[in-house]
Amino acid sequence: MTYLRRALACVAAVLAAASLHAGQVRVAVAANLATPMQKIVADFERATGHETVVALGSTGRFYAQMRGGAPFEVLLAADDEIPARLEREGLAIPGSRFTYAVGRLVLWSADPHGVDPQGNVLKLPPHGRLAVADPRLAPYGLAAIQTLTRLGVLDAWQASLVQGESVGQAFQLVATGNATLGLIALSQVMSDGHLIKGSAWLVPLELHFPLRQDAVQLNAGRSNPAAAALMEYLKSQAARATFRAYGYESPKP
Repeated sequence: MTYLRRALACVAAVLAAASLHAGQVRVAVAANLATPMQKIVADFERATGHETVVALGSTGRFYAQMRGGAPFEVLLAADDEIPARLEREGLAIPGSRFTYAVGRLVLWSADPHGVDPQGNVLKLPPHGRLAVADPRLAPYGLAAIQTLTRLGVLDAWQASLVQGESVGQAFQLVATGNATLGLIALSQVMSDGHLIKGSAWLVPLELHFPLRQDAVQLNAGRSNPAAAALMEYLKSQAARATFRAYGYESPKP
């Protein structure tokens, strides 16, 4: 056998071994992560050979499903409260929880002139509808209501609010023209450090509670190497660089 043929045989053997040990992990992912998660999944699968089955939705809805026995193995939440609650209730592996990113809330319009750099449009008489996520289910929705409250404009906007179950649905309301403005996740309108389109105001952190987003490994994934591998990958510099490219901040040590 020539050297080239031996080398190709070795590569084939390695790939076959990797395929033999590759697994699948079922992941519940907060809707604000829809775009960055595509790259995270692609990079993770390329690095490990594991397959990732992703469901997107509101963190609150996922929590209800997990309490009802939904077989998710990893949760990437939009807050740190639900993962901690899952640990306390014995539905997640103790000690597996960690903060993978810190989110930012943004006021966004698809109109390039719809939002001024200071967000003063919120202090003007409402014109059109303002989309937010359901604050009972989505942490970004709760942050939106806190922002309007602390600005003293919630009462003025109350009749003009339109809710999506998740922040993903709130974004779609604005993107499709069914709402003029939206208080949504920065990651939904940002790529590679730049606003994709429209106009936006980055909501100051002091106007709402911190959007610390935690991951946790659930009991269903306790003996699944693919679930453990994904949890480890989310701590990597590569994963954190991807999150930063979409407007998330890295958690402080």
